[in-house]
Amino acid sequence: MKKINKTLIIIDVQNDFMPGGSLAVSHGDAIIPIINRLLPKFDLIVATQDWHPQNHKSFASNYPGKKPLDKIIVHGIEQTLWPNHCIQGTFGAEFHPMLEIKPIETIFRKGMNPEVDSYSGFYDNQHQINTGLAGYLKGKGAKNLYFCGLCADVCVYFSIKDALNEGFKCYLIEDATMPLNQEHFQEIKAKLIHSDVRFLKSNDI
Repeated sequence: MKKINKTLIIIDVQNDFMPGGSLAVSHGDAIIPIINRLLPKFDLIVATQDWHPQNHKSFASNYPGKKPLDKIIVHGIEQTLWPNHCIQGTFGAEFHPMLEIKPIETIFRKGMNPEVDSYSGFYDNQHQINTGLAGYLKGKGAKNLYFCGLCADVCVYFSIKDALNEGFKCYLIEDATMPLNQEHFQEIKAKLIHSDVRFLKSNDI
């Protein structure tokens, strides 16, 4: 079996998170050429894909009188409501056409259960359903995970948190990710640094 030294985890580089998408990250598409340049530097590349049903409990449209970014309680936990996004089988759920997907070995879909959100690529938000990503990586002998993609302060952050709990060494490639909220990301960055996550630029790899 090929020795896996460096693994790239590409989080949710999908059309709905890009400028013009329903849950757009400002300048989110600027990271795609950087990610493409990184691909040859890694032994293993996997990606996550948000893949929601139309009736997902995180969609504000499913609650009369509610709007995106309102907060409600679902099954005993706080849920931020979002615009409809990454609905299964739609253009918005597809990977951005500029992203080179051939080097991606496996895609892990998340957010398919309409009852619970799933920011992390490893588990749903209640930590009841696992995507199989951790077991897959351990089976490959991966130990060092390098994260990129969208959004830095939501799905990338929660994926890194779960990866740390699974015992992986984690790195965040700062110029290959973009936050939904820059101020929020600065708070998160301090937490991740405290958790021994290393921040680096694509040119450092």
